[in-house]
Amino acid sequence: MTQASYPATRLRRPRATAWSRAMHRETVLTPADLIWPLFVTDGTGVDEPVASLPGVSRWSVDNIARRAKEAVDLGIPCLALFPNTQPEMRSDDGAEALNPDNLMCRAIKAVRDACGADIGILTDVALDPYTSHGQDGLLDDAGYVLNDDTVAVLVDQAVNQADAGADIIAPSDMMDGRVKAIRMALEMNHHPNVQIMAYAAKYASAFYGPFRDAVGSGGLLKGDKKSYQMDPANGDEALREIALDIAEGADSVMVKPGLAYLDIIWRAKQEFGVPVFAYQVSGEYALIEVGAAAGVGDRDALLMEKLVAFKRAGCSGVLTYHAPRAAQLLNG
Repeated sequence: MTQASYPATRLRRPRATAWSRAMHRETVLTPADLIWPLFVTDGTGVDEPVASLPGVSRWSVDNIARRAKEAVDLGIPCLALFPNTQPEMRSDDGAEALNPDNLMCRAIKAVRDACGADIGILTDVALDPYTSHGQDGLLDDAGYVLNDDTVAVLVDQAVNQADAGADIIAPSDMMDGRVKAIRMALEMNHHPNVQIMAYAAKYASAFYGPFRDAVGSGGLLKGDKKSYQMDPANGDEALREIALDIAEGADSVMVKPGLAYLDIIWRAKQEFGVPVFAYQVSGEYALIEVGAAAGVGDRDALLMEKLVAFKRAGCSGVLTYHAPRAAQLLNG
């Protein structure tokens, strides 16, 4: 790249005024770039704050419907739903995931009844919200998560959610081969337009703690998830995972967590040219809230700078608990 030297070129010149900065801005963030994760719990009229996620609550199904209407009003196009399954409904095999009247399915139907087709519904496919051991799949006698046996259950879970009205199935389990199996099942069960957003590069991260508190699996987890979630040191492996999920029928892919893996987002977008989403995970969100409360910086400025970073790295959109506040700021 060649350009004139100073003073013919003054790079500060376009920065001198607000209107000029806006006109030259390379990356644009809008409410349509946001997906709002919501936690569903039992009961009616429940608004149960999550202690490790300041400003985030577990909502009963009726309140989830109200949040959906709020999202529509803010211009947020999609919700991501996660259930807080009660301990008595959990089991070693996660059978509650297949119940057509489980929390997830009831929430899907409530959002659809409240908002019709005005908002998308993304649903998590994994067994950790339903298992008594907190792992994402079925275990053998040694505690190892079985791949193919787990995939068989995930397929039925995905179809159950699609039958309830989910628009996007988002398998977060990281089992090999699950995207192809789910895609085939959706086709065979008359859901050809249900999308798959694959958690294609999901890392074994230290930033998930508050999320596990929110869905009630943190205190149950036996061992770790390193045999199926990715090693944070690996980048080339992430591209292999993403390539496989695209080949198996994913409509879009996700990198999780987000901020610590901007290089993976960039490489995925450059390599494959498909829609890439990032999940600004619970730990990343909480650090902004705690940091702002401690006087590290202005909360709104911190959250917006990080969301723009995801877009600049190549994201089509971002799952973030800050979605409603970000949309308010963007809407002026």
